[in-house]
Amino acid sequence: MSLTFGLLCFPGVQQLDLTGPYEVFASVPNSSTHLLWKDLQPIRSATGLILTPDTTLTDAPDFDVLCIPGGAGTNALLTDTEILSFIRNKASKARYVTSVCTGALVLGQAGLLSGKRATTHWNALDFLPHFGASIVKERVVQDDNIITAGGITSGIDFALTLVAELLSQEEAETIQLALEYAPAPPFSAGLPSQARPTIIDSARQRMEAARLERHTILHGDT
Repeated sequence: MSLTFGLLCFPGVQQLDLTGPYEVFASVPNSSTHLLWKDLQPIRSATGLILTPDTTLTDAPDFDVLCIPGGAGTNALLTDTEILSFIRNKASKARYVTSVCTGALVLGQAGLLSGKRATTHWNALDFLPHFGASIVKERVVQDDNIITAGGITSGIDFALTLVAELLSQEEAETIQLALEYAPAPPFSAGLPSQARPTIIDSARQRMEAARLERHTILHGDT
């Protein structure tokens, strides 16, 4: 089976939101994986890594899987009518519509999460009800053909889960083994429920500016 994957690649994207699932999808035999943006000029990710889109919105085919990553750059997408229209159009033809991290908020702004169960980064979960979505605190949440993943690293989990559904568990496990994806973090601080209060405060402070901007866009105040 030939599968076509499309991932939005935009200024300020959190690169691991994109490159995690990209690595999984690009490992699927006989598949094509596209990095989508308005033009083909290199873009700078949220942490400075330069990424190069390979397919413009105008030239984009229809996809089996459409994926919207997250990152600070999603704030600009929340008011970008061209992008929101593109997502709605391609989502209507995709087998699966997916997101990683705060990419879920872009799906929500495009009107695709109303009445859906969904997740996102732990620091943005409270925005989901604004779009009519129900919060589910899990790494991967599927509601019909909508799949949302939690923060950043969960994009790999979601991608493997989706490959198993599209093809087989055997294919997903083969890719997982080839990538040696066997997480064993050195610290138990990957979730607020695990981290010490001082660590939570420090992480929140680093993300506060983007969160305040997002709140203003969606709610019109600070």
